[in-house]
Amino acid sequence: MSDMVKNIPSGRWLRIIPPTILIYIFSFMDRTNIGFAMAGGMNEALQMTASISGLAAGIFFIGYIVLQVPGGHIAEHGNGKKFIAVTIIAWSALCIALGFVQTANQLLVVRFLIGVAEGGVWPAVLVIISHWFPNEERGRANAYFIMNIAIASIITGPISGWIVTEYGWRWVFILEGCVSFLLIFVWWPFVDNHPSEAKWISQEEREYIEGKLAEEQKDIKTETGGKVSFKDMLSSGNMWKLIMIYFFYQTGIYGFTMWLPSILKGLTNGGMTSVGFLSTVPWFACIVGLYVISHLSDKSMNRRFYVALPLIGFAICFFASTLFGDSPWIAFAFLVACGLFIQSASSIFWTLPPILFPAEVAGDSRGVINALGNLGGFIGPFAVGWLKMTFDSYNAGIYFLVATLLAGFFITLTLPDSTAGKKSE
Repeated sequence: MSDMVKNIPSGRWLRIIPPTILIYIFSFMDRTNIGFAMAGGMNEALQMTASISGLAAGIFFIGYIVLQVPGGHIAEHGNGKKFIAVTIIAWSALCIALGFVQTANQLLVVRFLIGVAEGGVWPAVLVIISHWFPNEERGRANAYFIMNIAIASIITGPISGWIVTEYGWRWVFILEGCVSFLLIFVWWPFVDNHPSEAKWISQEEREYIEGKLAEEQKDIKTETGGKVSFKDMLSSGNMWKLIMIYFFYQTGIYGFTMWLPSILKGLTNGGMTSVGFLSTVPWFACIVGLYVISHLSDKSMNRRFYVALPLIGFAICFFASTLFGDSPWIAFAFLVACGLFIQSASSIFWTLPPILFPAEVAGDSRGVINALGNLGGFIGPFAVGWLKMTFDSYNAGIYFLVATLLAGFFITLTLPDSTAGKKSE
């Protein structure tokens, strides 16, 4: 980073990033706490098989598709701040409702609706971040935002495990949903859609951000040959590479996340409280991975390499964890090592759409990628549940997840040179 950039006021880091982190901490908590409910008695109470449990965990991502493109589009061309405020209220109410379901079918319906409510938040937040942080800062900005997943997982493990132990699985949804309502009082006063709307920002910082963003768009339009339509974006081979990379990545991530409590319970034969605490350890490693990888990527600007590296690292460590079933703590050490890589590619991955597509479709591209890519969030948990039921072992499911991560790794290597900090030929 040049001395000129270092001297620019940096109020945006403290004003924009913390609220986005907090919003998604509870969003992620409210979608993944079902893993602790599953391991803590919900399956028996609702008479759910392993495959139905996997379906319940994964159906969220079918609903998640609905508002992806609208969320990104609204944030780029409308009012992302208002859009996210409405979704906070909706998903909080639905999470509370999940605590009152009486049948597996009711559970499936509410999980689907939670997916719809949360669906547009991720692309909308990424668009807002892209309005505030130029390319040289975007890897770190994305990484700090995505740390919410690690923080949420650290919080969710002990709290959800304790709630299940003390009060039962229903109260996991009711209590955590109630807390989510309070997010509106953090989001609304602090976040603005764009520097031009913010009254708190200094003139120097505003001019720096808007100047850098204008420069980026000029470079992108030079490479793409001018304006790019939504149809052009969808017909781009690079677009479909990004979709497939994200699909395979999310398959691995959510297969790991949703079934980690059950894997740990089988590995250690411990109670739910101890499982809750053990499940936090990979997420401490996740914070380290996000920080280190994002800083290395921003320094080198080689986005392609720093997406590929975590994918292959995650696959190797996840596979290695299956080789030590007779040595639970060695297997656990490899699961912790998975945490180093589980999210560190995400912060770098989301710098790719603004590199490959101009602003008029960049928000839409994030929505399409997140919508289709997150179908992996359905496939991963469901496949692990089905393979566990079929082969009576979690290892079969882990091998499937490892294969998807390797597929994402190899596709990443085919991305154009512009994603590696080079000029395209």
